[in-house]
Amino acid sequence: MGLLLPGVQATSSPNVDAFRQGLGGYVEGRNILIDYRWAEGKAERFSELAAELVRLKVDVMVTPGQQATLAAKLATTTIPIVMVGVQDPVGTGIVGSLARPGANVTGLSAQAEEYAAKWLELLKAVIPHLARVAVLADPANPSYDVYWRELRRAARILAVELHALDAREPGDLPGVFAKAARQRVDALVVPQQPLTIRAQSQIVELAAKSRLPAIYALTAAVGIGGLMAYGPSLADMYRKAATYVDKILKGAKPGDLPIEQPTKFELVINMKTAKALGLTMPPSVLLRADRVIE
Repeated sequence: MGLLLPGVQATSSPNVDAFRQGLGGYVEGRNILIDYRWAEGKAERFSELAAELVRLKVDVMVTPGQQATLAAKLATTTIPIVMVGVQDPVGTGIVGSLARPGANVTGLSAQAEEYAAKWLELLKAVIPHLARVAVLADPANPSYDVYWRELRRAARILAVELHALDAREPGDLPGVFAKAARQRVDALVVPQQPLTIRAQSQIVELAAKSRLPAIYALTAAVGIGGLMAYGPSLADMYRKAATYVDKILKGAKPGDLPIEQPTKFELVINMKTAKALGLTMPPSVLLRADRVIE
């Protein structure tokens, strides 16, 4: 099989480990071979890497995220594709429906409406005076409009003003944070996109330097100093993706396998970062946390 991964090997290995665990009776190097391709956060590489896996004639391809999945779908109409954590796969034309995806793509979605509003709710709970929130994202990413649609809906309910911090390359980030300072935003939302994976350490460092509380989609950001993260458990989705691979290798057609939505969500909090920012975590938030880093 082929794994078309958005990050770099060091940051993505926990999810790959979860995928291997989910394979059950398949043991890498014994009765299954896995060809890995890492995009290193560079979305423009997905097409090239997907083409490589097609040339290798893999029996199934696993593609986390929209851009990897779209690249794989363009590269092949015959090799089964198992997507992981794709935003709005029906709306973006990746599949025909969640119940019967059709064609050669199936897997797991990660509908933003399930959790994007929680980012603002959690920030509001931690920062009662929250009035302006910036959203750091790449407007060229297919998930951009999905995030914004759901965040705007939540912002109206919470009476919060949203500000776009658009960035396409890591080199854009210092200027983006300078813009956030000029706009005097109270907090930052960092969705999961190839750019935010590739530049995760830089974003966490700039947020700390700017004394800007931030909530991330990826829990790994909290482990390196980010304040909070909330989103679907990627490890859980990778494990479930392995069950799709098993079914396909046993003869199931991907187009007949219903797409699943995430059932496990994680909230991770870094108390050291909260203290550095002068924030007090309410007991109601701490009680909801799956993990608290002291």
